[in-house]
Amino acid sequence: MLEVSGISKSYLNTVALKNVSLDIQSGEIYTLLGPNGAGKSTLIRILNQILVADEGWIKWNKDLFRENHLKSIGYLPEERGLYRSMTVEQHGVFLARLRGFSAKEAKKMLQLWLDKFEISEWKNKRIEELSKGMAQKVQFIFTVLHQPKLIILDEPFSGFDPLNVELMKSEILQLKEEGRAILISTHNMNSVEEIGDRGMLLNNGKTILEGSITEMREHFKTGEYKVRFSGNMIAFVNALWTGFEIVEQRSLPNNRYEVSVKLRNATGINDLMQTLIGHVDIEAVEEKIPSMHDVFVNALQTQIKH
Repeated sequence: MLEVSGISKSYLNTVALKNVSLDIQSGEIYTLLGPNGAGKSTLIRILNQILVADEGWIKWNKDLFRENHLKSIGYLPEERGLYRSMTVEQHGVFLARLRGFSAKEAKKMLQLWLDKFEISEWKNKRIEELSKGMAQKVQFIFTVLHQPKLIILDEPFSGFDPLNVELMKSEILQLKEEGRAILISTHNMNSVEEIGDRGMLLNNGKTILEGSITEMREHFKTGEYKVRFSGNMIAFVNALWTGFEIVEQRSLPNNRYEVSVKLRNATGINDLMQTLIGHVDIEAVEEKIPSMHDVFVNALQTQIKH
């Protein structure tokens, strides 16, 4: 749906983006990651034509991106901004009409969303009467009200309690099922793991990692396994001998243990199982896959070292 190629942007002597490329497909959640100042917000502003790139191009369904394509985009900025004196209904209708809908159509769509979120009683409240979390939920509704094909969400989980974070994730997944393309810029790594399909990690305006969330996590595997067993800890250690290194261990009730081990000379889980069978009673063995937080930290540290 959206293809970005070779985007670069500088402010005087500061390079904000350098040769960044990506593509986002319908029915996909693409995550944009990176530390503060990495260039995420600059890229998002270029996609929304708030800023103009110095180099590169953007295509929408294989056509060069033009202003009229903006009607097919819903944008939730990180800097939340609503007209505080307007009521929820007035504001929703105002924004929908900017996207070409009639007032009647806008009111109907807004009511559907208010009912869905069980917040119909907010319709006639002024924005200034809403709490920060309420205002943020309303702004999310305004972002998707005109049924955009591409939804850009900049820190959509910021300021929400855990219950509302789950609500937002559920709604985002539903929009994905409807075939919308969704771009999320966030520091919420748990959400990236749970709902992201593909993503990019930016630092200093450059792409340092890109691919599916699964691929990125697999890339930083360390050959570490978690073993839960019952039996004698000394017997467990002796069985491992030189093939594995114990990283950490903790005791569990009823003479049970959970131990993290790292490969040395062994090649994988089969070697680990064969080494332990007959020495302890194994309850579970699983490979430790790095979290997206680990991926984020390790990728940045790797870049710094090079």
